[in-house]
Amino acid sequence: MQIATDFSHEEQQKGITAIRALHPAVIAIDGPAAAGKSTIGYQLAQLIGYLYFDTGIMYRAVTQAALARALDTHNAQAVGDLAQQIQIDITPAPPEQAHEGFVNVYIDNENVTAHLRTPQVDRNVSIVSAHPRVREALSAQQRRIAQRYGSGNAERPGIVMVGRDIGTVVLPDAKFKIYMDASLTERARRRYCEQRAKGKDVEMTQVMAELERRDKLDSERAHSPLRPATDAVLIDTSDLSTEEVIHELLLIATDLVHPTTE
Repeated sequence: MQIATDFSHEEQQKGITAIRALHPAVIAIDGPAAAGKSTIGYQLAQLIGYLYFDTGIMYRAVTQAALARALDTHNAQAVGDLAQQIQIDITPAPPEQAHEGFVNVYIDNENVTAHLRTPQVDRNVSIVSAHPRVREALSAQQRRIAQRYGSGNAERPGIVMVGRDIGTVVLPDAKFKIYMDASLTERARRRYCEQRAKGKDVEMTQVMAELERRDKLDSERAHSPLRPATDAVLIDTSDLSTEEVIHELLLIATDLVHPTTE
């Protein structure tokens, strides 16, 4: 991929205008862990004034709800029933109250945001997210949230949704789908640096093994496996800066709305 290194302010504004012209106002970003989805998705959302929503937080919400009810997270039936019964909603988190994830999360109108990144939730969220009925229930809830923000009638004029099956399962009709990837070595380096910066005592080999395990689970699960949508824009972020990726996405959006003719 050739990246524009002399991206002008005029070109940037043209790309922003192009994205804002898309209706519904939804951008779907998928990809494996540490591919850059969160960083790019958040920066893009800030640039165009959309809400950034990492849908993985909803799986944490179901996990927290299951643990609070003392359910066995391996029990697919019980956890699936729970996911079908509860309603999860989000609102933009104001800067002074922002938690990691950049939204406040509610289960049946109760704000549970502060409880979603505990060690216990960390240990169980992969188990919960693998249950097919949980994924079905949350896909429907994510679709509801996307429709609300994509209509332009919510607190923000649009939404950037990040996950692993947004373009393939949740929003297959989204007009702007992005699939980000990077080499395992680069993704492990990013995750290692991230965890070390948080004061966690981890080894690179441990981080790489965990990413390999997560990749295997995500790509081989029977329900909505991790894969790019056939019409997604594929971007390898291994050797690209955040700015370079954002520039490329704006150029792609411009061409999507105003196709060039040769």
